[in-house]
Amino acid sequence: MPRSFNQKLKILYLMKIFQERTDREHAIPVKEIVSILHSWGIKADRKTIYADIEALQYFGMKIGHRRGADAGYFLEDRVFELPELKFLMDTVQSSHFITQEQTQKLVKKLERLASDPETRKLQEQMLQENGVKTPNEEIYTNVERIYDAIAANRQISFCYYEWSLARKLRVKKNGQRYRVSPWKMIWNNDSYYLLGVDEISGIVKHYRVDRIKDVKQEKNSRNGAAIFRDFDLGKVSVGTFGMFGGRDTLLKLEFENSMIDVVMDHFGQEAMIFPSDEGHFTFQAHFHVSGRFFGWLAGLGPGVKILSPEKTCREYMAFLRQAMEGYEDRDGSKKDGKIQTFRTSGTK
Repeated sequence: MPRSFNQKLKILYLMKIFQERTDREHAIPVKEIVSILHSWGIKADRKTIYADIEALQYFGMKIGHRRGADAGYFLEDRVFELPELKFLMDTVQSSHFITQEQTQKLVKKLERLASDPETRKLQEQMLQENGVKTPNEEIYTNVERIYDAIAANRQISFCYYEWSLARKLRVKKNGQRYRVSPWKMIWNNDSYYLLGVDEISGIVKHYRVDRIKDVKQEKNSRNGAAIFRDFDLGKVSVGTFGMFGGRDTLLKLEFENSMIDVVMDHFGQEAMIFPSDEGHFTFQAHFHVSGRFFGWLAGLGPGVKILSPEKTCREYMAFLRQAMEGYEDRDGSKKDGKIQTFRTSGTK
């Protein structure tokens, strides 16, 4: 590139220096800036650098100046702070709805938002997770097409996949295309879901985005506007376990006091809790009652029980009995037609 053209780009190269080589802990003296620009074929002197820094500051870059042993200029404000970038990078690495290659590329892009010294610090703390990653390479394309359809108020069609025993994704319904009115994209339990109205049944359903392939925008307008006009996405995220849906039911539960963290972590600080006795509290909320919900409840052990409605209590008891059927008569777990119970201290 001709030196004269480089000269016209001097202030842009100066911006590059501040973005890549400086931060609050790493300032750069004007003398070094001049040397770097000279190495790129750009003429510069101290006087013009001061003027260019002032122009960048007027443009909106927050460039600070430090005196002393580590004297120099530095970029003191970035779009993302270092801890924020670390959170984003960890989230990307732990997300299993994108491929390993997409994960690596996205992490590299996030690294470019930090200075070189900060990038090295991030890389030193980076742990390479060997978690499950989707083999579906269409994820980015599909997300874009879904959002385009939402913006255009159009239905979409797609093929939906599931895992086979051969550990490969296979198409469901013999390749028959699903027809859906898309409305929301939500992240729940480390998976990314499309929330929309199934055009065959007319009810709201969830679809794993990493199981979707070959998305096409259809000519028909979306249905379900009345459903989603007052749709509470928070209730869907909180009350649905594993996004498996289920019957929306107002439940009253009783927990041991030691399990307050479970309620607060899942339902947040707005959770309405009431002491029932010295060792227990009650909690009431809407849940999507399903096998996945009962599995979550069973995993909490004897420290929680359903108080109402009675119908859900009976369904939960039936769920537990069915789960135990495969273990009957093993190690004396069932004797004389009676199921032995196991209790922990402090349990009713």
